Amino acid sequence: MLIDCLPMRVVVAGLLAAGAGMGWGQNYPARPLRVIASAPGASGDMIARVLARELTGLLGQQVIVDNRGIVAVETVARAQPDGYTLLFYGDPMWLSPFFRKASWDPVKDFAPIAPAGRAPNVLVVHPLLPVKTVRELIALAKAKPGELNYGSGAPGGVPHLAAELFKSMAHVDIVRISYKGTGLAGSALLGGEVQLMFLGATSVLAHIKSGRLRALGVASTARSPWMPDLPTVAEAGLPGFEASAHFAIFAPAKTPPALIGRLNRDVVRALQKNEVKERLFNAGIESIPGSPDDLAAIVKSEMAKWGKLIKDAGLRD
Repeated sequence: MLIDCLPMRVVVAGLLAAGAGMGWGQNYPARPLRVIASAPGASGDMIARVLARELTGLLGQQVIVDNRGIVAVETVARAQPDGYTLLFYGDPMWLSPFFRKASWDPVKDFAPIAPAGRAPNVLVVHPLLPVKTVRELIALAKAKPGELNYGSGAPGGVPHLAAELFKSMAHVDIVRISYKGTGLAGSALLGGEVQLMFLGATSVLAHIKSGRLRALGVASTARSPWMPDLPTVAEAGLPGFEASAHFAIFAPAKTPPALIGRLNRDVVRALQKNEVKERLFNAGIESIPGSPDDLAAIVKSEMAKWGKLIKDAGLRD
């Protein structure tokens, strides 16, 4: 008799557990959410705050942005997978492990929620450099190996990797000059300390118009809406070239699919709002709402592309 009852007990226990799980999911969110993001003032921080404001209204609970810098990634990797601690970050989240030992795995430790934004970079040179096109820059670099230099901030950022990709694809020798931040590197370019750089479109637009910098090409797959007359680097002399910064939102691994689905729907709704798209556009960021699978595909593609470059060029610390 006891043996006959055991299966029934298991079934009843399973049904009770399932019912409790369904109720927990239906009540989500029952308290404020925390979105852990990059350092204050960065583009990722701005997008995170725009999203947090919109999600607060959509979810009916306050969504708080907590700036932690790169520590944010490890914090979320170790957080409870309950939908209350999320990560908003960009390329360094999945590229940092290529440069140095990391305590997280970009794929195994996170559940993708949605891509959020993409920021194209522009190849710019100091106006004293005697080139006006990508082809002329390549020709000059080949004629003077090791004599041209480019500026970049921290290793692994898009300005750094874009320049290294340019070197690799164009088969040229250009020397990296490292600065503590992209802003400092940009100032160095304006001052003539370095000769070329990849920078965000809107950050250089005023300098291009004033003649303090010369733009040679945009590093996206299509022409930039911010500079529609500027060719892409690919069409201007380096076919296949593309280098853009990405921003996205993640949850800890093992977060229930139902919560991922709920969060994805609300993130997409927020990113599709005209006022949100306009605000991101004004900051040089294209809104790219998508599914968790879309984000997973972006991460996989970017890791394959940049991981190979980092290894082949010997960029690892």
